[in-house]
Amino acid sequence: MWRWSVCPVAVSRGHMPFCSTQQEPHQANPSHTSQVTHSPGNQLTLCSLLEMGFSETQAKEMHEGAMKSRGKHVPSVLTALLLLGLNPSSILKIMQKCPEVYSLKVVRNLSTGSLQRMISRYPEVMLLSVKRVNMVSRLLREKCLFTIHQVTDILRDSSEVLEEDLAKLEYKFQYAYFLMDVRQPEMVKAKLFRLSLSELRCRRCFLERRGLYQTPDKKGQTLKEFHVFCKLMAREQEAEGREDEYSSDEELGEDKDDDDDDGLHRKKRHWNTGYKKDRK
Repeated sequence: MWRWSVCPVAVSRGHMPFCSTQQEPHQANPSHTSQVTHSPGNQLTLCSLLEMGFSETQAKEMHEGAMKSRGKHVPSVLTALLLLGLNPSSILKIMQKCPEVYSLKVVRNLSTGSLQRMISRYPEVMLLSVKRVNMVSRLLREKCLFTIHQVTDILRDSSEVLEEDLAKLEYKFQYAYFLMDVRQPEMVKAKLFRLSLSELRCRRCFLERRGLYQTPDKKGQTLKEFHVFCKLMAREQEAEGREDEYSSDEELGEDKDDDDDDGLHRKKRHWNTGYKKDRK
């Protein structure tokens, strides 16, 4: 089961997420101060973004996104992503792909496992509830009979299943398992759950028409078994042909012997008749 928990982030003074405005109060720009004070994203400043490692262009874009989303915990979210090992460019791409991440209300424990690749590819996972994740994982384990390790790989590499309808997800598994004869390890290796059901059907039809794949029948016969069956049938037919030739040769030999015997009997009968006539 997945469990999200609050991750307290310890930040050193050298990497403070906020830019101190008390160093030179007499040089502070009053217009800028009022703008930061009244802005929706007042917990995030350009200076703090620069200290996190963002470039000026990236910092401006991140600051604009935070102001539009009115997120109150943006620094904590960014710090958690940095602790996860993501670089500023990857974090910016995540925010561009899923702006809802700005509005996360709590900082969740994202520093375990292989979530870095998962979040980089599918940042919407940060918005899902624990209940939803548990429902999907329970379906994959109980109804689809995946192991815990296989479920982890599916959720990491094919995170789209977390937002998919459970009935459609189960039907997709049944389609691949029963109609295509694909087993659980092969599904995980091929990342099958990244495809929609229509795309899966289209690929199957394409491979069948190319002759590269054959759907097994109800008896479970595969194309390989069919080729072996054809070879066995050819051998049996060849053996039957040889037996027929051998039996036909024997019949011809018997017919010749019968003809020779008939000729001898006729000659003997003729000789016997002539000998009697001569003696008379």
